[in-house]
Amino acid sequence: MATEVTVAPSLPRRLYTFYNDVVAEMKRVTWPDWPQARQLSIGVIILSLFIGLVIWLMDLVFQAILVRGIPSIFGA
Repeated sequence: MATEVTVAPSLPRRLYTFYNDVVAEMKRVTWPDWPQARQLSIGVIILSLFIGLVIWLMDLVFQAILVRGIPSIFGA
């Protein structure tokens, strides 16, 4: 039973291949224009602020329940 041993290419060769692949990929990318990039950026900022607000409100509710509410039941 013969076993084939494959030798990995050297690091400089892999880096060269990676660089060529990146350059080839960048030629196929469709970049958004400025209005579209601005609109998407504003959407991400608004969504992040909304999620932060929801997490803050959940923190307040859980704090009221777990830190203040439950201990007051047991007279602590």
